[in-house]
Amino acid sequence: MMTRVQSVIAEQVDEKVIALSEFGKYVEEKANDSNSAGAEKFQVLSLADVTKTILHHAFWLAEQKQKLSAKAYKKLLVDQGWKGEEKKYLKIAAVFSKFSPQDLAQVEPLTVYQLANNSNKYKPVIDALLDITAITQESVRSLVKQRRTPRQSKPQKPSIWRRTNNGGRYCQIPPIHSEYEHTGVTLQKMMDSEGLTAQQIVSEAIALRQAYKEGRLVLLPEGETC
Repeated sequence: MMTRVQSVIAEQVDEKVIALSEFGKYVEEKANDSNSAGAEKFQVLSLADVTKTILHHAFWLAEQKQKLSAKAYKKLLVDQGWKGEEKKYLKIAAVFSKFSPQDLAQVEPLTVYQLANNSNKYKPVIDALLDITAITQESVRSLVKQRRTPRQSKPQKPSIWRRTNNGGRYCQIPPIHSEYEHTGVTLQKMMDSEGLTAQQIVSEAIALRQAYKEGRLVLLPEGETC
């Protein structure tokens, strides 16, 4: 059965693609030959071959799932040791059904898996690839980057607390801007007439407001007394 799978793939790929068995030997030879002048070229070509083979395999497997009975299809998976691995290839076949293996030959295998496994997220990217004449890894990267939603930075909660050198903390009220400088003028008058500090007056004002919010202090109309 494995021979049959290889023959199907070999019939579909470009004539320049090396037969799988010979390709394995070629990989081993290149891995052992660190002085090979064509090492860089080999790396690029091998990625294209791997991507096309993955896609051919995915399309072939999806076709077998349609053609075979459930029992025969399950036997195929068991015989080839693909049981449990077939879903990722069926995803690839479904997501890239409008493409040919040659269309995506210049896309690295990991990117193919990434797009297929997150097809909902990358649907705009996959759709946009249909309008590109020559799909490359760089063009896919560019599309992914364009569709990426920028992270929204969480606004920092305003805080009046500051740290001292010894690890303690103190409260620092930010500058108060009010029309006609009413708040500042009133505070200064209280300080001058009562001999209190700004901190003391602000503390009293906050205590009174808190009491009012809690219902312990009632604001009466002007002229009324308790």
